[in-house]
Amino acid sequence: MASGHPRCAPAVVLSAAAVASVIPSAAADRDEVDAARIDWASGRVTAGGTGIADRHAPSPAVALGTSRRGADDAARRRIAAKLRALPLVAGGTLAELLTERSLKAQIDAALEAAITVAADPETDGSWHVTLAVPIEAIRVALGGARALPAAGDRGPPIVVVDGVAAKPAVGWTVGGVAAATLWVKDVPAWARDAPRVKATSAKAGAIAIEPAAGTAATLYVLVARS
Repeated sequence: MASGHPRCAPAVVLSAAAVASVIPSAAADRDEVDAARIDWASGRVTAGGTGIADRHAPSPAVALGTSRRGADDAARRRIAAKLRALPLVAGGTLAELLTERSLKAQIDAALEAAITVAADPETDGSWHVTLAVPIEAIRVALGGARALPAAGDRGPPIVVVDGVAAKPAVGWTVGGVAAATLWVKDVPAWARDAPRVKATSAKAGAIAIEPAAGTAATLYVLVARS
């Protein structure tokens, strides 16, 4: 006869190895979130960083000061490592040029001036940040700052280039112009009213366009050939 009392299910005990196999470690998850990434569509290299709160600080508010610096430094280290892998249109990667002291100093300055994309304080006094370095800053470091034309900048601020058959790299010229570029699959909403031209070739570091459009102050939005 049934007792009327619900039966208790036997306890299930998992080994540490079993737990580890079904619950990813927080550290591994954080490393994945914070990993540096090259985003050609936004024109920047981003990474996250976490600054751990000083447990000896008198309060979480006090700990926020030192932990923010730690978070920024961690993100910059990840970005610095990723920048070395940036491909150059002339061949190779940025890492091969960093033996030149003056260039390395400019890259270091770009890292120091990294943009804060997000910064989230935690209740325990720690910080999590996302920083970004514009790829354009690297192009300028390699090619030098442009001189402003005597007549000023009169060209379109944005030009969309359709049908680009080239791979993203630092240093491409577009229509003979050395300017900022973004590499996208689809034209972003903010560029849909910009002048549009066609890419006719991409070789020897130069993307030819028809008709000619833009100046060194133009942002070229390069749309990959479908």
